[in-house]
Amino acid sequence: MEKLVYALILAARKLRPYFQAYRIEVRTAYSLWNILHKSESSGRMLKWVIELGQFDLEYCPRTAIKGQALADFILEFDSEVDNKAIVLEEPSSQRNPPTDVREEFPHPWWILHVDGAVNNNRAGAGIILVTPEGHRLMSSIHFRFYVTNNDVEYEALINGLKIALEVGVVNLIARSDSELVVNQVNGGFQAQEPRTELYMRCVQHLLEKFGSARLEGVPREENSNADALAKMGSQMDSIQLGQIPLGIQEIPSIPEVGVFPTQEIP
Repeated sequence: MEKLVYALILAARKLRPYFQAYRIEVRTAYSLWNILHKSESSGRMLKWVIELGQFDLEYCPRTAIKGQALADFILEFDSEVDNKAIVLEEPSSQRNPPTDVREEFPHPWWILHVDGAVNNNRAGAGIILVTPEGHRLMSSIHFRFYVTNNDVEYEALINGLKIALEVGVVNLIARSDSELVVNQVNGGFQAQEPRTELYMRCVQHLLEKFGSARLEGVPREENSNADALAKMGSQMDSIQLGQIPLGIQEIPSIPEVGVFPTQEIP
């Protein structure tokens, strides 16, 4: 079944401008929609679900296709498409006329809302990635390690940026209601602790990977949906999460800061 989803991913990457501009009808003999929207989806399948969520896809029944035809399709595109989504470039008047239809499509802006929550020694993150068309891709993460209130805000932002990169977002506006995190990343506040500085540099490094990206602060009431996802993720409330993917993170996104003993020199 993964081969079928992978074939759809390859087609979406190869024909990305058309997938973005039109409603795509996917004819398959399998219940592909139910497979992609399982609450227990994780790992590679979860990344594919998020990537396909940006398109307007309609799944329709059809007769089964031959396995060899599917294999030929994968082989045809596999040599031309790498693990990253296709990066489209906005045409410039100083460049040669575009030879590929993909260059005629400028990069749209995506919006990322993130929030973290710590409740009763449990922590979680809420992530909402909004496509240029207004579709919302939501995810929640439960952390199985100790984090402070500031650490969990950084973890939420880091995970949200990684998801956006996996999907192939080029232009991004990230929004957080943590004034401390926003100002530290943007240079307004200085990170006082080594652990905080590692988190800050990690976020700055991820932001540099986008074509254009910025981090903005928003009032807590404008970030309520991400906050709700973070609280449900901290409690691992699978009943309320429903079809929203719930991820489990075992270790921090940054290396542990060691504490070394010191010796007084006379």
